[in-house]
Amino acid sequence: MIELLEYITQAITGEKGIKVEKDTSGDFITYTIKAPKAVMGLLIGKEGRTIRAIRTLARARAIVDQEKISIQLEEEAE
Repeated sequence: MIELLEYITQAITGEKGIKVEKDTSGDFITYTIKAPKAVMGLLIGKEGRTIRAIRTLARARAIVDQEKISIQLEEEAE
């Protein structure tokens, strides 16, 4: 899943420095996408459409893997 999220975000932004972190709490998994401030607008998109699409793709993959997930977007600390 981390590879999928990195691939999608790098394809959208063209940035190679985007990191995805995984945090497991019981049977629930949270993936945090950490991106530079300069590309946050690209990842969020108009009215949040892009991040919503990323979350939809990730949920589809999670269903196949039988996982419960959440996707968070966070500005990378510099």
